[in-house]
Amino acid sequence: MEGFVTENEFLNERQFYIAVKRLADSLGYGTDRSPLLGTGIEFVESRPYQAGDPVRAIDWRVTARTRKVYVKQFEAPKRMPVYLLLDTSASMTIRSSSRSKYETAVFVCGGLALACLARISPVGMLGVGGERLHVRPSLSRDQVLGWLHRLRRYRYDEPTQLAVRVAELSPSLAHRTLVVVLSDLHDAESLPILRRLGQRHECVVLQFRDPAERSLRGAGLLRSREAETGRAVVAHGRTRWLDQTRIDDELRRGAIDHLVIDTDAPFVPRLLHFFKSRGILGRGTR
Repeated sequence: MEGFVTENEFLNERQFYIAVKRLADSLGYGTDRSPLLGTGIEFVESRPYQAGDPVRAIDWRVTARTRKVYVKQFEAPKRMPVYLLLDTSASMTIRSSSRSKYETAVFVCGGLALACLARISPVGMLGVGGERLHVRPSLSRDQVLGWLHRLRRYRYDEPTQLAVRVAELSPSLAHRTLVVVLSDLHDAESLPILRRLGQRHECVVLQFRDPAERSLRGAGLLRSREAETGRAVVAHGRTRWLDQTRIDDELRRGAIDHLVIDTDAPFVPRLLHFFKSRGILGRGTR
């Protein structure tokens, strides 16, 4: 069908499952000291502030009374629900290396989903491209494998809907949830909305980046069109396609954990270290 990639171009079903399962095993999910666990909702006590603690955790009442900075400490529930927000828009499918941002994101999404199930944490999925795909959190392995199989087929012409989908999802989250966004962040309007989401829930952003988005070294002037909007763009060899500094600053101000994954570089060790460092190191870009 025109506009779609066939399954054979995106590994066969068995190879795909093995690769995803391997990633899930690498994350070491399934023990009580899971690196993917959120900070939780059960208040335990207030303790003195330590370097790297997020500003949103400050206990302002105790701080005002003692005139020393204290933060609230929470007990992590074992079954915090997890939502994976996968960007299926056109810009994710463009590639200048061996694998596209979309292919990489689907592998990571699948690995995280299976890791959640191993930890007995309900996992749901929301597509943030043009096609509506929404699966609410559950412990069903068949359900996860079903939407993963569906994601192996994709379009080349979907617009980005990250800001819209996050705004729609947020009011429906009745309990504290770990939300993992897998996107190239080409939707500039999504940043303030993600910051608001991070005020009520655990929020992690995995940003996928193609080598061409860092720069097109050796290239002169070039004309192109933005994949999702069709907007004409004139660029040169040192053009950066995203304002990465603004993205980093916005997410840091929202105390949102943020990891940039380059599609032309090994990412599994960095991904594992990133999740292990959550709650131990300071919030921000890794």
